[in-house]
Amino acid sequence: MSRIIVVGNGGWGTAIALSLHRRGGHQITLWSHSPREAKLIADAGENTLFLPGYPIPAEIAVTADETTVSEAEIIVSVVPSEFLRPTLARLRPHLHSGQIIVSASKGVEDRSYLRMSEVIAASLAETGLKLPIGALSGPSFAPEVAQAQPTAVTVAFEDAAIAVRIQQEFSSETLRIYTSTDLIGVELGGALKNVIAIAAGVAAGVGLGYNPAAALMTRGIAEITRLAVVCGGRRETLAGLSGVGDLVLTCTGSLSRNRTVGQALGQGRKLPEILESLGGKVAEGVLTTRAALGLARRHQIEMPITEQMELILDEGKDPREAIKALMLRPGKDEL
Repeated sequence: MSRIIVVGNGGWGTAIALSLHRRGGHQITLWSHSPREAKLIADAGENTLFLPGYPIPAEIAVTADETTVSEAEIIVSVVPSEFLRPTLARLRPHLHSGQIIVSASKGVEDRSYLRMSEVIAASLAETGLKLPIGALSGPSFAPEVAQAQPTAVTVAFEDAAIAVRIQQEFSSETLRIYTSTDLIGVELGGALKNVIAIAAGVAAGVGLGYNPAAALMTRGIAEITRLAVVCGGRRETLAGLSGVGDLVLTCTGSLSRNRTVGQALGQGRKLPEILESLGGKVAEGVLTTRAALGLARRHQIEMPITEQMELILDEGKDPREAIKALMLRPGKDEL
C-alpha cells in the first residue's frame, strides 16, 4: 500500500483522488489550501464547490494541514500554475528525500516561462532538496474520471523506472496509463493545447463551422510541436495522448473551460466578466497564452494562432479580425 496525497482540491485533484481510491490498495489524502474548503468537503461528503455530485468516501482523508505531506510517499500536485509557488512555500518544510512528485497541472508559469516540474524543482532547490518530479497528462475531463469512464493518459519521468512505478500505482480498470521519458513534451503538450482550445472556442462563438475547427486543431498542434521540439521535447510525444489526444478533447468537449472562455469571447463578452463567471475555477490557457509567447520569442519560434489569442485576451481585438489576420498570412509550405 502506498500513501498518496493529492495537493489541490479542485475538480481534477478530486477526480484523481477518487480514481486512486477506486483502484484500491492505497491510503489517500486530499489536501486543500483552505481549512474552510476542506471542512466543507468533509462535512458534505463531496466537493460541492468544484466537483459536485460525486461522493467522496470517508476513507479519503480531507485536510488543510500541510504537515500531512510529510507522511506521503507520492505527492500529486494539482495546483494551478499561478498558485504553485506560494503553495510549495507552505509545503516545502515538510517534504523529504524518498518522496516522488507527480505534477498533474497543465500550465506554464507566467514571466518565468517555466514548466510546472521546473517550478517545483526550483522551489525545492531553495532548501537543497532534490526529488524525482514527473508529469501526468492526457485527455481527461475531471467529471468523466470521477464517473469512472475509461480514460487513458501519459505519465512522464526522466527516469523510466519511476514512470513505471507510477503507472503500476495509478492504473486501474478505468484509468490506463502509458509511460514516457519525454517530460518536456508531455508537459508542453498538456499546457499549450489550452491556448488552442480558447481559439477553437472563439471560432465556435462567432458561429464558424467544422472546417475552421479542424484547421485550428491541425495548425495548433503544428505550433505546439514546433515549440516543444525546440525546447527539447520529442515530436512523436505530441502525436500521442498528451498532445493530439488532449488537444482534440479540449478543443471539442463542452466540459472544457478554456473552450468555454473562447466561445464567450467570440460571442462578444469581456474577459474579466467571463473569468468571474467561472466561480473560482481556472482556465489555464489565459495565462499560458502569454507564457507560451514569451517562450516562443525566446526561441524565435513562430506561433501565429497563439499571437492572435494574446491580442484578443490582452488587447480586446475583435475575434473576427483575428481570424481574418490568420487567413491572410503569407502562403507557406505545410511542413
